[in-house]
Amino acid sequence: MTSSTDSRIPGHHEAEEPASLSPAEFECLRCIAGHIIPASDEFGVPGADDEAIVGDMVRSIGRDKEELRRALRDVTDAAGGALDTLVLADQAALLARLRETRPGGLSVVEAVVSRSYYRDERVLRSIGMEPRPPFPRGYPVDQGDWSLLDPVRKRLPMYRDAG
Repeated sequence: MTSSTDSRIPGHHEAEEPASLSPAEFECLRCIAGHIIPASDEFGVPGADDEAIVGDMVRSIGRDKEELRRALRDVTDAAGGALDTLVLADQAALLARLRETRPGGLSVVEAVVSRSYYRDERVLRSIGMEPRPPFPRGYPVDQGDWSLLDPVRKRLPMYRDAG
C-alpha cells in the first residue's frame, strides 16, 4: 500500500508537505487530463497528462482541493473502480456520458488541468508566448470596441445604496 507521501508522485519529495491527492486520485486526474488535452505531435506539445504538468496540478490545487477530490471520486464510482483500468475508448465514453448527465460536474477538473497546462514552458512556446510570468512587464492586448459596454453603463444600478 502506498501513502500520500509516495515519492513516485511527480514533483513530490520527502522534504515537501504530503501530496494533496492520494495515488488513486492522482492517477484518475492524470487519466482525465490526457483526455481533456491530448499530446500533439503536429504542434510538438505534451498532453496534459505529462508528468511535469500533472505534478504542477497536484502542487497548485489550492482552494479547489475538496471539490476536485469529489469530482475524482464521482468519476471513480462511475467507472466502477479505477478509470485508468478501462480501455481508452471506454474511458472517453464514460467521461462524455458524465459531461452530458452532470453538466459542470467536471468543471473543477477542467480548471485545474487548463491552469497547469498553460503554465508549462513547452506549451507557452508552442503558442508563441515567452515563458515568463505576466507581470511586471505584462503582455500586449489588442483594444476592443469599448462601445459594447454602453448598454451596461446606461442600465440602472442593480444594488441598494448603503448610505
